Amino acid sequence: MMAVVAARELADGEVVFVGIGLPNLACNLARRTHAPNLVLIYESGAVGATPSRLPVSIGDPALVTGSLMVCGMADVFQLFLQNGRIEVGFLGGAQVDRHGNINTTVIGPYARPKVRLPGSGGAAEIAIHAQRILIVSKLSPRSFPERVDFLTSPGQRVAKVITDKGVLERDTASGDLVLAGLYPGVEATDVRAGVGWKLESRAKLNRLEPPTTTELQLLREVLDPQRLYLKS
Repeated sequence: MMAVVAARELADGEVVFVGIGLPNLACNLARRTHAPNLVLIYESGAVGATPSRLPVSIGDPALVTGSLMVCGMADVFQLFLQNGRIEVGFLGGAQVDRHGNINTTVIGPYARPKVRLPGSGGAAEIAIHAQRILIVSKLSPRSFPERVDFLTSPGQRVAKVITDKGVLERDTASGDLVLAGLYPGVEATDVRAGVGWKLESRAKLNRLEPPTTTELQLLREVLDPQRLYLKS
């Protein structure tokens, strides 16, 4: 459901900075359904990638074949991202707060953290320079505190947060994330139980459609990474 909802957020022809994991699955699902002209850019330097199978990493050779361009990571960040050419950036994090700020640095105080995380990578640059940010993350009070322990990537450009129960989006008046859509069989109380602040809702909540037969077939028979491992 998360992959399908994320895929439906993408419009045909948009330029997307793709991350591995659910964003990778969502982008390649969108390209095979309603957005065949989606321009996929991977951090490794594959620009306009058209992989014949689901890439297992940003260094997967499948990203090179048929791509528009293969360049260095510096070119991806300087010529495309910092030049304002990326329309959509996908991000995730250990913590996401009510303003869409992301923490991928530490859990607990920075000087004496309980857990030290991998850090920003390119996430801070994507958060700042992409025109629109989509976050994909499972709900839990630990992952969605009212305030992140460390602000790694600012949330000003976060448009939506796609969770495992529903979709949050930014309220232009308050700047907070609010509940905007629910998955089939999920109620607003289920979503509120997964965040650490008083989550407000849109006046009218959308009921998001379940995956279509075509979407499910693509996810299970074409884009399932387990099938790739079994074949190899």
